[in-house]
Amino acid sequence: MNVRDSEHIIAELKGKENYSLTDDSSNADLILINTCSVREKPVSKLFSEIGVFNKKKKNGAKIGVCGCTASHLGKEIFKRAPEVNFVLGARNVSKISEAIKKDKFLSVDIDFDESSYAFGEFRNSKYKAFVNISIGCDKKCTYCIVPHTRGDEISIPADLIIREATKAAKNGAKEIFLLGQNVNNYGRRFSDLNHKKMDFSDLLEMISEIDGVERIRFTSPHPLHMDDKFLEIFALNPKICKSMHMPLQSGSTRLLEQMKRGYSKEWFLNRALKLREMVPDASISTDIIVGFPGESDEDFEDTMDVVNKVKFEQIFSFKYSPRPLTKAAEFVNQIESSVASSRLQALQNRQEEILDEISKKHLNKIYKVYFEEKRSNGMLAGRSDNNALVQTEGKDEWLGQILDVKITNPRRLALYGETIF
Repeated sequence: MNVRDSEHIIAELKGKENYSLTDDSSNADLILINTCSVREKPVSKLFSEIGVFNKKKKNGAKIGVCGCTASHLGKEIFKRAPEVNFVLGARNVSKISEAIKKDKFLSVDIDFDESSYAFGEFRNSKYKAFVNISIGCDKKCTYCIVPHTRGDEISIPADLIIREATKAAKNGAKEIFLLGQNVNNYGRRFSDLNHKKMDFSDLLEMISEIDGVERIRFTSPHPLHMDDKFLEIFALNPKICKSMHMPLQSGSTRLLEQMKRGYSKEWFLNRALKLREMVPDASISTDIIVGFPGESDEDFEDTMDVVNKVKFEQIFSFKYSPRPLTKAAEFVNQIESSVASSRLQALQNRQEEILDEISKKHLNKIYKVYFEEKRSNGMLAGRSDNNALVQTEGKDEWLGQILDVKITNPRRLALYGETIF
């Protein structure tokens, strides 16, 4: 989502303000830092980055801070880093032209509605198009700062989404990647009260009918909204890539209640295992927080139980990080860092064992791979339908094509193979 926000900012600056991109910060007239505030480390890194860029920049160059940390800290950024010229929140991207023209410009309104704003066209990749389908989040997860930085959830009008996806496909993007904090909650609220009633499954069907679209991916769906209709569309529509991100956060029903996730361990397992049954070759990834306040050994074992039953193809795992403005930061039963670290290590060790088991199953399999980039090692890289990273020796003209690859050397983080015709 931050990548897409950055693309929107670049599109506005290139199209309306005659800016062009440079990789040399010492040559830049404008340096933009787009930020995340989900965890503490990126926030801390922001101010050191500002200091580095301030030393490198030429006289008269401006520095702007954008994104979630901008929304969160607001004018405090000016106090801590006076060299910053403007602060632009995550819900205020369309104001970039205004921001660059006024010193100490500040706009961090999380209620600002950009859902119907038609941004200019810019993409980092001509093969894949990120498309926002909603902004904000209505969930009240006690550990999460996002609702306080991106505001309430609003769905983007379907006609804007279809128009953007159609244009991207005409420009050569075979893959459309849909983005939202809870994509499968699409349609809950539109700015236009007269918008046709529809849900995420309806939107998926509409996008799959666009000429030139061969693959559809999305992130992140919420386990609470994974009803049978959604799973059936996922399983049966051949254009929808068979990889699903299911953020677990914890396997303990008790902790899930404390987190205000809205589902139980049993519900999550039911959905995940039903998905495994419906689409045996699908990959499932997840997010897991260890050391959430009050997490007992039994709670952690519940998480490990889910990991062992689902056997995720990928886990993004973190120690709990208290965030400002969140309920969990006020909980008195915080877990000692050493305990959380030990649990995180145990989880990651088990996941490595699972990945070794999974990787063996890829040997000699043939996958259709959409080649998107040439790596520094000279190999072409792309993704299989079920999101495995595949690398092979090949020709530059294969970029943007979907080709069959036989896996000859499967590893944990990537599969290596030979293209077959």
